[in-house]
Amino acid sequence: MTPSNFLTHLVLKSLNYLAQRWRWRGTRYYLSLFCCCLLLIVGCQSRDSEPSPTATGADTRLALGTTGKVRTLDPADALELFSGNLLYNMGDRLYAYKSGTTDLVPQLATELPKISEDGLVYTIPLRTDVVFHDDTPFDAKAMEFSLNRFIQNGGQPAFLLSDVVELVTAKSAAELEIKLKKPFAAFTDLLAFSGLVAVSPKAYEIGPGKFNPSTFVGTGPYQLVDNRSDSIRLDRFDKYWGDKPTNPGIDIQSFTSSANLFNAFRTGSVDIAYQSLNPEQIELLAKAADKGDWQAITGPGSNITYVSLNLRDETLKKPEVRQALALTINRQLIQNRVFNGQVDPLYSLVPSIFDASKPVFQSDSDADVAKAKELLTQAGYTTEKPLEVEFWYRSNVPSDGPAATTIKALIEKELKDLAKVELKSIESATAYNNLDKGTYPMFMLDWSGDYYDPDTYIHPFLDCSEGNVEEGCKEGATVGQGSFYFSEKMNQLIDQQRQEQDPDKRQKTFEAIQDLLAQDVPFIPLWQRKEYAFARPDIQGVRLEPTQAMPFASLSRSST
Repeated sequence: MTPSNFLTHLVLKSLNYLAQRWRWRGTRYYLSLFCCCLLLIVGCQSRDSEPSPTATGADTRLALGTTGKVRTLDPADALELFSGNLLYNMGDRLYAYKSGTTDLVPQLATELPKISEDGLVYTIPLRTDVVFHDDTPFDAKAMEFSLNRFIQNGGQPAFLLSDVVELVTAKSAAELEIKLKKPFAAFTDLLAFSGLVAVSPKAYEIGPGKFNPSTFVGTGPYQLVDNRSDSIRLDRFDKYWGDKPTNPGIDIQSFTSSANLFNAFRTGSVDIAYQSLNPEQIELLAKAADKGDWQAITGPGSNITYVSLNLRDETLKKPEVRQALALTINRQLIQNRVFNGQVDPLYSLVPSIFDASKPVFQSDSDADVAKAKELLTQAGYTTEKPLEVEFWYRSNVPSDGPAATTIKALIEKELKDLAKVELKSIESATAYNNLDKGTYPMFMLDWSGDYYDPDTYIHPFLDCSEGNVEEGCKEGATVGQGSFYFSEKMNQLIDQQRQEQDPDKRQKTFEAIQDLLAQDVPFIPLWQRKEYAFARPDIQGVRLEPTQAMPFASLSRSST
């Protein structure tokens, strides 16, 4: 007897039983029994049938959970990490990185730029088979519009182009010319920044503050179809010029806490959990992944955490004090005690993912307490008159509190009565508004590079366009970081590496910059994060790029 015949026989027997029992039992009970048998047949027959085309993995939408918040999706104003990841998937730039590598490849361009001998003029040939999500054709005029809008609307990332670009010109429908103010060796890498996507001239305007935070009309493989405070829906763009996504769309759920994201993933409410879980949650999910409950995907992160030292603070003006504090930090102890090995010690502002990174803050025993005591004594501090300093951290970043507490304990334990640290915390949005006012003596912060070049970990920290040794920096990147560091030599070295076209010579300049960083200590690098994502067992194609981006187009659900 086949399974289907057996089930038919079972139902007939049930109906016969119903007929015999109907006379003395309530009808509701037997109707329920009949329905159960009928559903059993339907369910089993469905399993025996061939799966319909719509049941395959390629046709299934996927749900991604995150705690990332989207302040804006306007590429001219978005600088946050998760917004950048969405723009990465919804938009196209002139250049991108080949998947799994840091090799630049053309995207809306058709080849790498031709650069004039003086390093000032970039000529870029463009694709001619591209349309925007609103069916507007893409051409050089549209790219000229997009880059000029990025500069002129004055959003948070505008400085990335406005500092270096003199003029953008569409030379023809398929050729763009960009003229720089001065040579910049990393300019082609900068053109791969997530915010430098092409946007439809019909959907956007040029003008200071004219932003579209809730919409996005670009040329990428996904188009935005719904954007709410706690959810975003992306659909595959069927007119995309390149390889089509292997899924029809992505539903993104934004959770209010890492605990909610953790629970949603464990219960199967979302297929993928990405940015951000706390160290304990990552450890639990990783252990379950080892047992085969789901997948754990890790990658080297480009996010760094550091302490900014305010050189306008009377206590921290003395370089011996700053050097002593840096020598007391035991990064390996923080790595193990606070993060369970989920971060790597950082011995320079340039993370180790770059060859140019030089571990200038690393000593033989990770920390050099004897040298730190000697420096504090030179600076005039004694057990009767110890160093006293405030150390601030962000109250809304889960790992900052335990890390700051550990650092305070390390300093006071190792330096004994020579130093006292007062811990203070504040919500990050308030802190960012106050950093350039010189409010905080020491503040723990983090940073992710805007493009894949060491310059993005040097220029935004150490460059000062106006200042002097006595008063410190008055205008420039170090003001925004709350450090107010000024060094004429450092400014010269930064300009030198930006203009140097020879990779070997540029590498040596980066080394000189890091040596000076360790000598002057306006910042203390602490750790660089590893990136983690977790996916249900039936999800395929999950990967983390070296740039920290997660491509959505390769994601699909297994049909088995």
